[in-house]
This record gives sequence, C-alpha cells and structure tokens, in this order.
Amino acid sequence: MMKKNLLLAFGLVAVAAVLFASGNKEVIVSSTDGFGVGDKASDFNLINVDGKKISMSNYESAKGFIIVFTCNTCPFSKMYEKRIDQLNQKYEPKGFPVLAINSNDKSKQPGDSYEEMIKRAKDKNYSFPYLYDESQSVVTAYGATRTPHVYVVSKKSAELVVSYIGAIDDNHKDANAVSKKYVEDAVDNLLEGKPVKTTFTKAIGCTIKWKEA
Repeated sequence: MMKKNLLLAFGLVAVAAVLFASGNKEVIVSSTDGFGVGDKASDFNLINVDGKKISMSNYESAKGFIIVFTCNTCPFSKMYEKRIDQLNQKYEPKGFPVLAINSNDKSKQPGDSYEEMIKRAKDKNYSFPYLYDESQSVVTAYGATRTPHVYVVSKKSAELVVSYIGAIDDNHKDANAVSKKYVEDAVDNLLEGKPVKTTFTKAIGCTIKWKEA
C-alpha cells in the first residue's frame, strides 16, 4: 500500500511539473505526436504570401526540404529570421529549399494573420515561401509544438522521409556564438549521401497558438 501511495505521489508531482512548464514560453519540449525521424512525411497545399498555393510536389527537381514552423510575432522566430533566410539562400540552389509555415491562430495572435504575414515577408524581403496553415492541419500532422520548429525531409524515390527534427542551431540569442549548426549539418550529410549524424534535437521557442477545441 505504501509503495502505491509513493508512486501516486510521484505521479502527481510529475503532472504538476508538466503543467507548470507548459506556461513557460522558453520551455524546451519535444513532440510526442506527429511525424518522427524516419517517417514518411505528408505533402501539403498551402497559400503563400504571394497568393499562390504551394506544395512540395511543385518542386520536381528538389532533393528535399527544410520545413520551418515559424511566425511573425515570436521573439525566437524573430531572432532566427535572418538565419532562416540564409538557409534558403545556401541550400535552395543545392536542392533543399526552405518552406516556412505559420500555423498560429490569428484570433489568439492577431499579429500572425495572413495579412500581417504578407507585410512582414515584404518588409524583410524573404527569399523563401511563407505559407499560411490557417486550419492547423499541417502543424497537427507534423507534430510541431514551437516556433521555430524544423523538419528536414529528404526525397527517397517518390517518398518524403523525415531526416531531422528540432532546432536550427544551438544558440538562439547570438548567431555569431553558434557552435552546432544542426540543420546545416543534417542537409550537408544528406547531400553527401551520408547518414544524418544528429537526427533530433529539442526545439526551443514560443508555443504554437492553437485554436479552441
């Protein structure tokens, strides 16, 4: 009986810790739902800031994609904004373009509406598509929980395979102080035909702003 009571007590403490952490914007989390490394990723068909619909199937010559769940308003996304653009400029010519996706509910975060996405993309002169996942079906399928949250997918025959999930690098505050470039390393491994050395890291950033159930 005593053992059962102790287990119950530990369980309550664990639940309380999770609930406390969920209210902290900077908590580091990993997804328990959605795609995992090695899974077949699903394509999508989302509206870009230029008004056109974009799918991964549009990129017939692509070798893979750097899919970044991000937004306009999150401080972490803003810190990574330039680095995301640099990723696209470096890897799009090599066959791994960036596809950025905003899935935040605009009723909870008006600054992340489609209209505001258009303004920010123009203001910052994004070199990559910035797609609106208004229904949140894509973020739900992939299992992203933070902004930014990255999924590197590679083409294998006719399939899209998740090869890396997590953070862009190991220093969100200072791009000049980065020592581990997770996304770059993963894409470089894939381009060299080698196994991805680091396939998963924990994403850090603001929580996705979900619609009310």
